[in-house]
Amino acid sequence: MRAAVTESRGVMDVVDVAEPREPRPGEVLVRPEAVGLCGSDYHYFLGDIGGIDDPSLLYPRVQGHELSATVTGVGSDDTGVEPGERVALWPVTACGRCYPCRLGRANVCSSISLVGIHTDGGLQEQLLLPAGQVFPVGDLDAVTSALIEPVSIAMRTVVRGRVGGDDRVVVFGAGPIGQAVALAAVDRGAAVLLLDREEARLGYGRAIGADVGVVEAAGDAVAQARRWADAEGPEVVIEATGAPELLQPALDVVAQAGRVVVVGLSDSDAPIRVGRLPFKEIDVLGVSCCNGDEFAAAVDLVRRRRDVASPLVTHQFTLEQAPEAIDYALHHPAEVMKAVVRID
Repeated sequence: MRAAVTESRGVMDVVDVAEPREPRPGEVLVRPEAVGLCGSDYHYFLGDIGGIDDPSLLYPRVQGHELSATVTGVGSDDTGVEPGERVALWPVTACGRCYPCRLGRANVCSSISLVGIHTDGGLQEQLLLPAGQVFPVGDLDAVTSALIEPVSIAMRTVVRGRVGGDDRVVVFGAGPIGQAVALAAVDRGAAVLLLDREEARLGYGRAIGADVGVVEAAGDAVAQARRWADAEGPEVVIEATGAPELLQPALDVVAQAGRVVVVGLSDSDAPIRVGRLPFKEIDVLGVSCCNGDEFAAAVDLVRRRRDVASPLVTHQFTLEQAPEAIDYALHHPAEVMKAVVRID
């Protein structure tokens, strides 16, 4: 069967690989249909994913964790899915024993294993998975189903930020995660302001139901957020860009006793005025992957709001074009909202 294999830093080839074995009890065999590419895929592809000092330990790897697929085989009758059913992938496997797992936060397990990072992912024609990692999506189409995983990160974000219907939420960054966060927050009844440097991205936010604004610099973001939320400031600020220079503006603009939630990835330091934290008694929270119940909530949200979710996919490629897809997305960030590789 064919697979797109990341062989080394910046090198991906589409090659023949061995087919997986038959599923055992508790396992399912799936045929990937659509795989979304995201920021963590780019970091992995470039060898700067973080947490691993020697990037040579990353490769070779079949990437792809934003995955929709059709079940082709089940190892037992109690898997919860049937052959022919379309599913989305929750890419998290946890140890169940460490401190986060004991707290019920398996999404940040100390020994976490993620499909497409620690084990091979969806950029191939067949994939064997634990049954607990696949969620039926009903009548949702394959490409839109591939958006469920990034929306699940947004679900985790609004849970961590305790976003409610009376909250005003400012989102820095109108990329795929920022758009998904806006969708999840609006769905909870919150008022949302979505800010980005690229005006072309903000049309998606308007369709979702957010207010939007173009910013030129960090100070502009603070000024717009203050005008929008009044002098008291927004109750929640979401940093979804990965730009370290935006953390201090987030702390500046958020309301007293507010929440700043960081979901953007970066390996850079972020200088902040520490006094902001005790003076305003701010909660500063990070977001990693989601838990299973949040993934199920993302399935429900994407199914209900497919009208505004599906347009986030702006580019589609075939499996044979996977190296071209990741290169194009890396070099055209203003043009590409979400690139999807169609395995089918």
